[in-house]
Amino acid sequence: MRVGDALLASGRRLATAESCTGGFIAKVLTDIPGSSRWFECGYVTYSNAAKVRDLGVATETLTRHGAVSEATARAMASGALTVAGVDIAVAVTGIAGPDGALPGKPVGMVWFATASRSSTGTRSDARVAEFAGDRDQVRRQSVAYALQLILDLTN
Repeated sequence: MRVGDALLASGRRLATAESCTGGFIAKVLTDIPGSSRWFECGYVTYSNAAKVRDLGVATETLTRHGAVSEATARAMASGALTVAGVDIAVAVTGIAGPDGALPGKPVGMVWFATASRSSTGTRSDARVAEFAGDRDQVRRQSVAYALQLILDLTN
């Protein structure tokens, strides 16, 4: 897989912080033989309590912005980067459906964030995508999108 090859070539290790994908990204990555050379761990923080407990997301962030937000995705990525002590973290939080939509947050809306560290410091990025389809399709599209973000960070 290109993501694993890129991480291995760059000598970087990865952690995932997942909500709506429920560990699907980590599963896809660890399906690759030898992934232990570049994959550190995955956090499945489906509940708000888990986001706070495991990744250090501030309760105020969740209260003010909600679980499906740029602020929460960024906090999840930053938390995974710090807690796991890795070079790159990717976070995903969204509404896979079929229910759960809120005003301004439709089914299929997914926030992604990355956090990375290098000799020049720590960098983060976030973006939102809206995917069509049923729950499985939204989750699969989210996994593919997250893998591309990781690949973009390693190039």
